[in-house]
Amino acid sequence: MSATVNSATSSSPAPASGKGSGTGRGADVAKLYADRPHATVGRIVTAVVIVALIVWSTTGIEASGAKADSGWTVVSSILNGLVHPAPQLLFNLTPQGVPYLLVETIAIAFMGTVVGAVIAVPLAFLAATNLMPKPIAWIANFVIMAIRTVPVFVYGIMFVRVTGPGAFAGLMTMSLCSVGMVSKMFIEAIEDLDRGVIESLSAMGLNRWQQIRFGVLPQMMASFLSTAIYRFDMNLRDATILGLVGAGGIGAPLIFAMNSYRWNEAASILWGLVVLILVVEFCSTKIRNKLARG
Repeated sequence: MSATVNSATSSSPAPASGKGSGTGRGADVAKLYADRPHATVGRIVTAVVIVALIVWSTTGIEASGAKADSGWTVVSSILNGLVHPAPQLLFNLTPQGVPYLLVETIAIAFMGTVVGAVIAVPLAFLAATNLMPKPIAWIANFVIMAIRTVPVFVYGIMFVRVTGPGAFAGLMTMSLCSVGMVSKMFIEAIEDLDRGVIESLSAMGLNRWQQIRFGVLPQMMASFLSTAIYRFDMNLRDATILGLVGAGGIGAPLIFAMNSYRWNEAASILWGLVVLILVVEFCSTKIRNKLARG
Protein backbone atom coordinates (compact mmCIF):
# COMPACT_ATOMS: atom_id res chain seq x y z
CA MET A 1 0.00 0.00 0.00
CA SER A 2 2.77 2.44 0.94
CA ALA A 3 4.70 1.53 -2.22
CA THR A 4 1.68 2.37 -4.35
CA VAL A 5 1.30 5.75 -2.67
CA ASN A 6 5.01 6.49 -3.07
CA SER A 7 4.98 5.59 -6.74
CA ALA A 8 1.91 7.76 -7.39
CA THR A 9 3.55 10.63 -5.61
CA SER A 10 6.78 10.30 -7.49
CA SER A 11 4.99 10.05 -10.86
CA SER A 12 2.88 13.20 -10.35
CA PRO A 13 4.23 16.25 -12.24
CA ALA A 14 5.96 18.87 -10.17
CA PRO A 15 4.07 22.19 -9.97
CA ALA A 16 5.55 25.05 -11.97
CA SER A 17 7.42 27.55 -9.92
CA GLY A 18 6.15 31.11 -9.63
CA LYS A 19 9.26 32.41 -11.29
CA GLY A 20 8.84 30.18 -14.32
CA SER A 21 5.16 31.06 -14.79
CA GLY A 22 5.97 34.75 -14.44
CA THR A 23 8.68 34.44 -17.06
CA GLY A 24 6.23 32.71 -19.39
CA ARG A 25 3.61 35.41 -18.96
CA GLY A 26 6.25 38.06 -19.55
CA ALA A 27 7.26 36.35 -22.76
CA ASP A 28 3.63 36.22 -23.88
CA VAL A 29 3.17 39.93 -23.17
CA ALA A 30 6.38 40.75 -25.02
CA LYS A 31 5.22 38.67 -27.99
CA LEU A 32 1.82 40.38 -28.04
CA TYR A 33 3.51 43.78 -27.86
CA ALA A 34 5.82 42.87 -30.73
CA ASP A 35 2.88 41.64 -32.82
CA ARG A 36 0.76 44.74 -32.14
CA PRO A 37 -0.63 46.56 -35.18
CA HIS A 38 1.64 49.45 -36.09
CA ALA A 39 -0.42 52.61 -36.70
CA THR A 40 2.47 55.02 -37.02
CA VAL A 41 1.67 55.89 -40.62
CA GLY A 42 -1.99 56.48 -39.80
CA ARG A 43 -1.12 58.75 -36.88
CA ILE A 44 1.29 60.78 -39.00
CA VAL A 45 -1.33 61.18 -41.73
CA THR A 46 -3.96 62.21 -39.18
CA ALA A 47 -1.63 64.78 -37.62
CA VAL A 48 -0.73 66.21 -41.05
CA VAL A 49 -4.42 66.49 -41.98
CA ILE A 50 -5.28 68.25 -38.70
CA VAL A 51 -2.40 70.71 -39.07
CA ALA A 52 -3.39 71.39 -42.68
CA LEU A 53 -7.01 72.06 -41.63
CA ILE A 54 -5.85 74.45 -38.90
CA VAL A 55 -3.61 76.33 -41.31
CA TRP A 56 -6.37 76.47 -43.92
CA SER A 57 -8.88 77.73 -41.32
CA THR A 58 -6.59 80.57 -40.26
CA THR A 59 -6.67 81.96 -43.81
CA GLY A 60 -10.25 83.09 -43.19
CA ILE A 61 -9.27 85.25 -40.22
CA GLU A 62 -8.92 88.90 -41.10
CA ALA A 63 -7.63 91.60 -38.81
CA SER A 64 -9.69 94.77 -38.59
CA GLY A 65 -6.59 96.95 -38.67
CA ALA A 66 -7.22 98.45 -35.23
CA LYS A 67 -4.19 99.56 -33.30
CA ALA A 68 -3.16 97.65 -30.23
CA ASP A 69 -3.17 100.73 -28.03
CA SER A 70 -6.80 101.54 -28.93
CA GLY A 71 -7.76 97.94 -28.15
CA TRP A 72 -6.19 98.17 -24.72
CA THR A 73 -7.97 101.47 -24.16
CA VAL A 74 -11.33 99.80 -24.85
CA VAL A 75 -10.46 96.89 -22.54
CA SER A 76 -9.50 99.25 -19.73
CA SER A 77 -12.73 101.20 -20.25
CA ILE A 78 -14.77 97.99 -20.01
CA LEU A 79 -13.02 96.90 -16.82
CA ASN A 80 -13.41 100.34 -15.32
CA GLY A 81 -17.13 100.30 -16.16
CA LEU A 82 -17.56 96.87 -14.55
CA VAL A 83 -15.93 98.11 -11.36
CA HIS A 84 -17.91 101.38 -11.35
CA PRO A 85 -21.51 100.65 -12.48
CA ALA A 86 -23.96 103.50 -12.83
CA PRO A 87 -26.04 103.65 -9.61
CA GLN A 88 -28.63 105.97 -11.18
CA LEU A 89 -29.53 103.10 -13.56
CA LEU A 90 -29.03 100.19 -11.19
CA PHE A 91 -31.41 101.55 -8.53
CA ASN A 92 -33.82 103.37 -10.82
CA LEU A 93 -37.42 102.13 -10.38
CA THR A 94 -38.75 103.76 -13.55
CA PRO A 95 -39.39 101.73 -16.73
CA GLN A 96 -35.88 102.69 -17.86
CA GLY A 97 -34.19 101.29 -14.75
CA VAL A 98 -32.56 97.91 -14.33
CA PRO A 99 -35.09 96.51 -11.78
CA TYR A 100 -38.06 97.16 -14.09
CA LEU A 101 -36.24 95.67 -17.10
CA LEU A 102 -35.27 92.60 -15.09
CA VAL A 103 -38.88 92.08 -13.99
CA GLU A 104 -40.00 92.39 -17.61
CA THR A 105 -37.39 89.83 -18.65
CA ILE A 106 -38.56 87.41 -15.94
CA ALA A 107 -42.18 87.88 -17.02
CA ILE A 108 -41.32 87.14 -20.67
CA ALA A 109 -39.37 84.01 -19.72
CA PHE A 110 -41.98 82.76 -17.23
CA MET A 111 -45.03 83.28 -19.41
CA GLY A 112 -43.20 81.91 -22.43
CA THR A 113 -42.37 78.77 -20.46
CA VAL A 114 -45.94 78.34 -19.21
CA VAL A 115 -47.53 78.79 -22.64
CA GLY A 116 -44.93 76.57 -24.30
CA ALA A 117 -45.33 73.80 -21.73
CA VAL A 118 -49.13 73.86 -22.02
CA ILE A 119 -48.90 73.51 -25.81
CA ALA A 120 -46.17 70.87 -25.51
CA VAL A 121 -48.24 68.47 -23.36
CA PRO A 122 -50.82 67.45 -26.01
CA LEU A 123 -48.14 67.46 -28.71
CA ALA A 124 -45.98 65.12 -26.65
CA PHE A 125 -48.83 62.68 -26.09
CA LEU A 126 -49.66 62.72 -29.80
CA ALA A 127 -46.02 62.03 -30.65
CA ALA A 128 -45.52 59.21 -28.12
CA THR A 129 -45.25 55.94 -30.05
CA ASN A 130 -46.33 53.85 -27.07
CA LEU A 131 -49.67 55.65 -26.80
CA MET A 132 -50.63 56.68 -30.32
CA PRO A 133 -50.70 54.95 -33.72
CA LYS A 134 -47.51 55.35 -35.70
CA PRO A 135 -48.92 57.65 -38.44
CA ILE A 136 -50.21 60.15 -35.85
CA ALA A 137 -46.97 59.95 -33.85
CA TRP A 138 -44.93 60.48 -37.01
CA ILE A 139 -46.89 63.61 -37.99
CA ALA A 140 -46.62 65.05 -34.47
CA ASN A 141 -42.88 64.37 -34.37
CA PHE A 142 -42.47 66.07 -37.73
CA VAL A 143 -44.26 69.18 -36.43
CA ILE A 144 -42.04 69.27 -33.32
CA MET A 145 -38.91 68.82 -35.42
CA ALA A 146 -39.99 71.67 -37.73
CA ILE A 147 -40.52 73.97 -34.73
CA ARG A 148 -37.11 73.13 -33.30
CA THR A 149 -35.34 73.76 -36.59
CA VAL A 150 -35.85 77.55 -36.62
CA PRO A 151 -33.40 79.54 -34.42
CA VAL A 152 -34.71 81.79 -31.66
CA PHE A 153 -33.48 84.95 -33.39
CA VAL A 154 -35.49 84.14 -36.51
CA TYR A 155 -38.64 83.67 -34.44
CA GLY A 156 -37.92 86.93 -32.65
CA ILE A 157 -37.57 88.89 -35.89
CA MET A 158 -40.73 87.29 -37.29
CA PHE A 159 -42.87 88.16 -34.27
CA VAL A 160 -41.44 91.68 -34.07
CA ARG A 161 -42.58 92.17 -37.67
CA VAL A 162 -46.02 90.72 -36.90
CA THR A 163 -46.84 92.19 -33.48
CA GLY A 164 -44.41 95.08 -33.35
CA PRO A 165 -41.51 95.53 -30.92
CA GLY A 166 -42.20 94.90 -27.27
CA ALA A 167 -42.64 92.26 -24.61
CA PHE A 168 -45.48 90.46 -26.42
CA ALA A 169 -43.17 89.58 -29.31
CA GLY A 170 -40.71 88.14 -26.79
CA LEU A 171 -43.48 86.16 -25.11
CA MET A 172 -44.58 84.59 -28.40
CA THR A 173 -40.98 83.81 -29.33
CA MET A 174 -40.27 82.14 -26.00
CA SER A 175 -43.49 80.14 -26.21
CA LEU A 176 -42.75 78.74 -29.65
CA CYS A 177 -39.13 77.99 -28.86
CA SER A 178 -40.15 76.23 -25.65
CA VAL A 179 -42.59 73.96 -27.47
CA GLY A 180 -39.87 72.22 -29.48
CA MET A 181 -37.47 71.45 -26.65
CA VAL A 182 -40.06 70.73 -23.94
CA SER A 183 -42.09 68.45 -26.24
CA LYS A 184 -39.00 66.40 -27.02
CA MET A 185 -38.23 65.84 -23.34
CA PHE A 186 -41.87 65.13 -22.55
CA ILE A 187 -41.92 62.46 -25.27
CA GLU A 188 -38.86 60.73 -23.80
CA ALA A 189 -40.47 60.69 -20.37
CA ILE A 190 -43.75 59.30 -21.73
CA GLU A 191 -42.07 56.58 -23.78
CA ASP A 192 -40.10 55.43 -20.71
CA LEU A 193 -43.38 54.95 -18.85
CA ASP A 194 -44.20 51.63 -17.20
CA ARG A 195 -46.49 49.81 -19.63
CA GLY A 196 -48.03 47.76 -16.82
CA VAL A 197 -50.11 50.72 -15.63
CA ILE A 198 -51.53 51.35 -19.10
CA GLU A 199 -52.29 47.67 -19.66
CA SER A 200 -54.03 47.33 -16.30
CA LEU A 201 -56.18 50.40 -16.96
CA SER A 202 -56.99 49.13 -20.42
CA ALA A 203 -58.06 45.78 -18.92
CA MET A 204 -60.40 47.70 -16.62
CA GLY A 205 -62.18 49.14 -19.68
CA LEU A 206 -60.82 52.71 -19.58
CA ASN A 207 -60.48 54.54 -22.88
CA ARG A 208 -57.28 56.22 -24.05
CA TRP A 209 -58.07 59.62 -22.52
CA GLN A 210 -58.92 58.03 -19.15
CA GLN A 211 -55.68 56.03 -19.26
CA ILE A 212 -53.71 59.23 -19.80
CA ARG A 213 -55.69 61.12 -17.17
CA PHE A 214 -55.47 58.54 -14.37
CA GLY A 215 -52.40 56.49 -15.32
CA VAL A 216 -49.89 58.63 -17.18
CA LEU A 217 -50.24 62.17 -15.84
CA PRO A 218 -49.86 61.26 -12.13
CA GLN A 219 -46.56 59.53 -12.93
CA MET A 220 -45.31 62.20 -15.31
CA MET A 221 -46.22 65.34 -13.36
CA ALA A 222 -42.93 65.63 -11.44
CA SER A 223 -40.89 65.03 -14.59
CA PHE A 224 -42.95 67.57 -16.54
CA LEU A 225 -42.51 70.23 -13.86
CA SER A 226 -38.76 69.60 -13.65
CA THR A 227 -38.45 69.96 -17.43
CA ALA A 228 -40.48 73.18 -17.40
CA ILE A 229 -38.27 74.67 -14.67
CA TYR A 230 -35.16 73.75 -16.62
CA ARG A 231 -36.61 75.40 -19.72
CA PHE A 232 -37.41 78.52 -17.68
CA ASP A 233 -33.69 78.84 -16.88
CA MET A 234 -32.92 78.69 -20.59
CA ASN A 235 -35.69 81.12 -21.49
CA LEU A 236 -34.38 83.63 -18.99
CA ARG A 237 -31.07 83.80 -20.84
CA ASP A 238 -32.75 83.78 -24.26
CA ALA A 239 -35.10 86.58 -23.22
CA THR A 240 -32.05 88.67 -22.39
CA ILE A 241 -30.64 88.46 -25.90
CA LEU A 242 -34.05 88.74 -27.55
CA GLY A 243 -34.04 92.41 -26.66
CA LEU A 244 -31.38 92.81 -29.36
CA VAL A 245 -34.09 92.36 -32.02
CA GLY A 246 -36.65 94.50 -30.20
CA ALA A 247 -38.57 91.68 -28.51
CA GLY A 248 -38.64 93.32 -25.09
CA GLY A 249 -36.54 92.63 -22.05
CA ILE A 250 -33.22 94.00 -20.96
CA GLY A 251 -31.24 93.13 -24.08
CA ALA A 252 -32.01 96.32 -26.03
CA PRO A 253 -30.72 98.76 -23.36
CA LEU A 254 -27.66 96.56 -22.96
CA ILE A 255 -26.71 96.64 -26.64
CA PHE A 256 -27.47 100.37 -26.87
CA ALA A 257 -25.16 101.08 -23.93
CA MET A 258 -22.40 98.95 -25.41
CA ASN A 259 -22.70 100.52 -28.86
CA SER A 260 -22.49 103.97 -27.28
CA TYR A 261 -19.46 102.97 -25.17
CA ARG A 262 -21.35 103.71 -21.96
CA TRP A 263 -19.63 100.92 -20.12
CA ASN A 264 -20.82 101.96 -16.66
CA GLU A 265 -24.45 101.61 -17.78
CA ALA A 266 -23.71 98.29 -19.47
CA ALA A 267 -22.03 97.14 -16.25
CA SER A 268 -25.16 98.05 -14.25
CA ILE A 269 -27.27 95.86 -16.53
CA LEU A 270 -24.76 93.02 -16.43
CA TRP A 271 -24.52 93.07 -12.64
CA GLY A 272 -28.30 92.98 -12.41
CA LEU A 273 -28.38 89.99 -14.78
CA VAL A 274 -25.73 88.17 -12.77
CA VAL A 275 -27.67 88.57 -9.52
CA LEU A 276 -30.94 87.59 -11.20
CA ILE A 277 -29.57 84.44 -12.83
CA LEU A 278 -27.83 83.35 -9.62
CA VAL A 279 -31.05 83.69 -7.62
CA VAL A 280 -33.16 81.91 -10.24
CA GLU A 281 -30.56 79.15 -10.63
CA PHE A 282 -30.46 78.55 -6.87
CA CYS A 283 -34.25 78.41 -6.55
CA SER A 284 -34.78 76.24 -9.62
CA THR A 285 -32.11 73.76 -8.51
CA LYS A 286 -33.77 73.43 -5.11
CA ILE A 287 -37.18 72.86 -6.69
CA ARG A 288 -35.89 70.30 -9.22
CA ASN A 289 -34.09 68.35 -6.49
CA LYS A 290 -37.27 68.35 -4.43
CA LEU A 291 -39.28 67.05 -7.38
CA ALA A 292 -36.71 64.38 -8.18
CA ARG A 293 -36.47 63.07 -4.61
CA GLY A 294 -40.16 63.41 -3.83
